[in-house]
Amino acid sequence: MAKVVDLSKYRARIIDKTINNYLEVFGAVCIEGPKWCGKSWTSSYHSNSEYLVGDPRNNYVNRERAKMDPYSVLDGETPRLIDEWQEVPPLWDAVRYKVDERGLKSQFILTGSSTPKLKGILHSGVGRIGILNMRTMSLFESGDSSGVVSLEELCKGTIKTVWTNEVSLCDLANYIVRGGWPGNINISIGNIGLLSRSYITTVLKNDLPRMDDKKYDIGKMHLLLRSLARNESTTASNNKLISDITKYDGEKIEAETVATYIDVFNRMFLLDNQEPFSPRIRSSVRVKKMEKRHFTDPALACALLDITPEKLMNDLETFGFMFEALCERDLKIYAESFGAKVYHYQDYNDKEIDTVIELSNGDWCAFEIKLGANQIDKAAKSLIELKNDMIAKGDKSPKVLCVICGLTNVAYQREDGVFVVPITALKN
Repeated sequence: MAKVVDLSKYRARIIDKTINNYLEVFGAVCIEGPKWCGKSWTSSYHSNSEYLVGDPRNNYVNRERAKMDPYSVLDGETPRLIDEWQEVPPLWDAVRYKVDERGLKSQFILTGSSTPKLKGILHSGVGRIGILNMRTMSLFESGDSSGVVSLEELCKGTIKTVWTNEVSLCDLANYIVRGGWPGNINISIGNIGLLSRSYITTVLKNDLPRMDDKKYDIGKMHLLLRSLARNESTTASNNKLISDITKYDGEKIEAETVATYIDVFNRMFLLDNQEPFSPRIRSSVRVKKMEKRHFTDPALACALLDITPEKLMNDLETFGFMFEALCERDLKIYAESFGAKVYHYQDYNDKEIDTVIELSNGDWCAFEIKLGANQIDKAAKSLIELKNDMIAKGDKSPKVLCVICGLTNVAYQREDGVFVVPITALKN
């Protein structure tokens, strides 16, 4: 059977190197993430044989065979891809057992676009199965960033001044509404929002029923998703979401329902929140512990609010939130490729940092995200004030300060030490 991936058309992904590293360490690798983000193609690229659980041919014979005898589908040249394993949860334990039995590395690659409830009661696979989270394409992966500035080098404070390509407000709006779906990269401008608008409907109607045995109110789920879209890139609480739904949609929804549905959205990889950061143990700063809310791709938030590039350009406040989400999606992809973690910072003295990148050695870098170049001075001043405040209190301060900007065409370091980098110049 032909492989899923056409090697001549495969577009390299940043996660490729990490997958190779994991295959050297683990007997199996599980690549999770949202549907249509490219998991199957990337996994096929790294595999030597494949078993597609979700293949509909012959009345889903592959899935039925896996249900009857999970072990029977694991034989083949390694690494062997088991695509959409979550449709037959016992495959997880079967893979874990085979890895133990063979005692070899690089045996299997599993992919999953949702996490079944049942997975929580199976053997964790710790030490045998390494888990990776794959996202939609960054601007560098889609060819919309020149990649002349490395985030890893930036976090070391070693970049040099470099001029980059001109970028317009319209370009940025198109990137946000289009999203990072691989199948949407070369679609005409007039149709870039169609895929994302159909995404939510397809996932809720077709994929949700297969996750578990519960029945959900799709209408209320959609209302909650719209509220999450209205609160993209904020730290809105669940109570704020409930109030938002009442205000804008005139509907009531219970707190328990909101919590349940958000758990479902997480298991379907619709959401990708940003955890809060604290400058280490014994810090004198009281830090708020609320996550910053994000969809897995800002295009989903735009689709839920029926936002087109034109609408975005006519509402710069909303544009700012969606641009922040775009940048933070890319920063996660880039940072995780070299072992760093991405957070946000918000304390009780109203001090905020849009993005914190913590390196593996414990050092951390502070990033403000601004759409326009006219906002750079204010953002740089805010970063410097926060760093000086931490130093005065004896807390661990950021090693690098940087403003990620949309509408600028040069990456450089200011006289005050703050870096300025266009998002369309970054790579890992």
